[in-house]
Amino acid sequence: MDNAMVELRRFVMRAENKWTDIGVPRVAIVRAEACADQVYQPMLHMVLQGSKTLSIGDRMLSLEAGSYFIVPVDVPATGQIRPGGPGLPYLAISLTLDPEVIAGLTIGDNARSEQVNTVCFSAVQAPSEMIDAWLRMLRLSDRAHEIATLAPMIEREILFRALQGPLGDQLREIARPDGRLAQIRRAVQWIRDHYAEPFRVESLASMADMSVPSFYRHFRAVTSMTPIQYQKRLRLLRARWLLLFEPRDAASVAFAVGYESPSQFTREYARMFGLPPIRDIARFKAPAIPDGAGPAGLSLQAA
Repeated sequence: MDNAMVELRRFVMRAENKWTDIGVPRVAIVRAEACADQVYQPMLHMVLQGSKTLSIGDRMLSLEAGSYFIVPVDVPATGQIRPGGPGLPYLAISLTLDPEVIAGLTIGDNARSEQVNTVCFSAVQAPSEMIDAWLRMLRLSDRAHEIATLAPMIEREILFRALQGPLGDQLREIARPDGRLAQIRRAVQWIRDHYAEPFRVESLASMADMSVPSFYRHFRAVTSMTPIQYQKRLRLLRARWLLLFEPRDAASVAFAVGYESPSQFTREYARMFGLPPIRDIARFKAPAIPDGAGPAGLSLQAA
C-alpha cells in the first residue's frame, strides 16, 4: 500500500493548482496551495498527501492522507488545506459519481439505506484494494489507447470497494432514482441555477414532491444546511470569485449575487470568510486566468 501511495502521489504532482483532467472520464486530480472553498459536485474524493478541514453547513469534516469521503449532491463548502510538510503539497483525486454506474453495481444488492438521514458527511480510510485500483486508473493517463476499455472496469472496482465500506449506503442512495435523495437533488439543482433569485420554500417542497416539514428535514439531512443557508453559501462563494477575478466593487458584487443590501452582504461575507470583502481579497494575489477556473476551490465550478 505504501508503494502504491508513493506512485499515486507522483502522478498527482503533475496536476495544476486547480482540478485537472487527466484524460480519463470523470477523474480529476489536484495539487493545491490555496483554500478549499468550492461547490463540491457529487463525487468520491480521496486525499493522497497533506490534510483538509471542510465546513459543510453545521458539520466539520477532517480528511487525512489515505482517507476519502462521498458527496451525494452539490454542496458549497469552505475549508482549509495543509501540506504534508516542506515541499509536500496537498494532493487529492476525485471520481465524479454516475448514478447509472452505481445502480449497475447494486442490482440484487439487498442492503438498503433505512432513511435519507444515512446520507451525511464523514471520512473513512481507503482500503488497500481501493488504493491499488486508483493507481491502475491513474496509470491509464499514460496509456490513452487503454482508457476506453479499462477505465470503466476500474471505475466499477473503485465504486465496488466503496459500496463494501462504511459509506456504502450513501452510494446506494445516490443510485436510487425514486429515493429521497433524488427528490432533494431536484431542489438543490434549482437553487444552484437560480442562486441570485428569491424563492419560497413551499415551491421547492412541491418541486421535490414533499410536504414543507418533510422537505426541510430531508434537505438538511442531505446538505447539513437549510435551503436559505445553502443559497447564502452559494452567493458568498460566487461573490468571492467575482471579487477576485472581475474588476467590481463590493456593492456591485452584492447586487450581482442577489443581495438587496450591501451592508448585509458585508456582514455575512465577514461571518463566512473571517474578514470583510476588501480585506479578505487583499490576502490573495489573483493571476489572470480563464473564466470558470481559479485557484483550487475558488469557483462555483468543481470537479
